[in-house]
Amino acid sequence: MLSAVAARTKQLRLATTSVLVSIHHPLRIAGEVTTLDRLSGGRVLLGLGRGFQPALFRAFDVEVAAKRDRFDEALDTMLEVWSGEPFELDGDFHQRVGEGALRARMRPVQEPHPPIVVAAFGPKGLRQAARRALPYLASPLETLDVLDENYALWREHLEARPDPRAPLVPVMRSVFVAKDDAAASRVLEAMDAESRRMRSGVKLTKALARAAEGRTEDRVVIGTASAVADSVARYRERLGMDLLVARTVVAGASESECTESLETLAGIVAEAG
Repeated sequence: MLSAVAARTKQLRLATTSVLVSIHHPLRIAGEVTTLDRLSGGRVLLGLGRGFQPALFRAFDVEVAAKRDRFDEALDTMLEVWSGEPFELDGDFHQRVGEGALRARMRPVQEPHPPIVVAAFGPKGLRQAARRALPYLASPLETLDVLDENYALWREHLEARPDPRAPLVPVMRSVFVAKDDAAASRVLEAMDAESRRMRSGVKLTKALARAAEGRTEDRVVIGTASAVADSVARYRERLGMDLLVARTVVAGASESECTESLETLAGIVAEAG
């Protein structure tokens, strides 16, 4: 999909939120990211993740407990591949590669590779991102207060300066700019009901249970244009947010309302600078 967008645009940045490197082969990911970066002329921002749903790991025959080790191993391999130097694969991936032609095909436009952020919401994931000096992409599940705590933990364990090309504080939120207060209330109620349905009957991990705490209105950005502008300003002030990843298709709103909301949001962000 991003390749299709790359072919139709010249300046728009192309980003992923959480490519799950713990379940996919690192050479495949490195190759696909390289291709996209070349097609777009170097406009890729790469978001990586580990995954958290047990059913997902069962489907790929991966032990849940191994996901962080696999993440580190896969990311190390991808960085080695992108360096252009000869490389070997071992461990879980059981493959040895190093031919010069393959190495040449794995070089992206951006040097040494596209900027990387890591999706995380549990303490272990946050510490892992910090140890690798990778910016942490905040989950749409957690309230602003929890994000405050998460960023404090991430900064505490940060071992080096993150890549200056990447956003330092990217935050993902469900966003809806409503025409009036009645429309905002309708969407908020629908999202709250959707959240309750998703939590009912599901056994949550400790990290997910913590993420699910708090009111729906404290983990979404919904309101009239002025209210949304105030919320964006609040996230920037409290967290230093420099990238808003907006989930703009929301429960309780029609397709036309979501489209109009996105267009209004673009204006709000442009005015905020």
